[in-house]
Amino acid sequence: MQEEFEKYMHQCLELAKTAMAAGNPPVGALIVFEQKVLGTGIESGKSTGDITNHAEILAIKDTIKNGYSDQLPLARMYTTHEPCIMCSYVIRHYKIPEIVYGVSVPLVGGLTSQFTILSTEQVPKWGIKPNIIGGVCQEECNELTRQFMLTQTPNPL
Repeated sequence: MQEEFEKYMHQCLELAKTAMAAGNPPVGALIVFEQKVLGTGIESGKSTGDITNHAEILAIKDTIKNGYSDQLPLARMYTTHEPCIMCSYVIRHYKIPEIVYGVSVPLVGGLTSQFTILSTEQVPKWGIKPNIIGGVCQEECNELTRQFMLTQTPNPL
């Protein structure tokens, strides 16, 4: 299973490089069902000026656009970074049952922050929480983030 996780995470890393080349944080996401990529997403909030253009949301939208909305509750999402609070809400709404990610995002992540949207079972219509696997290709994901941070100019106070 680890080999399969790494195969798709490497595809996410390529998407993340595309995002970074456009000036966005290096995040790429895929929706996969039965060894088939149903949708892809490339982080583009910064370059488009639309904060909702996160890779995970765009991967879900692409899956729907490609005619696979019925497979979302059966599919696996791969993403280079732990889905944020906003993306986690969308993931739960579509009942995606499994999330595989590279690196945690403790301040705003839907699992590791204080806002545990990915793991809560307190919203009845969301059903059971997804299975979540973190740390896949973590070093490569961290390296892209490090490279991105080096290109950012610090905000003056």
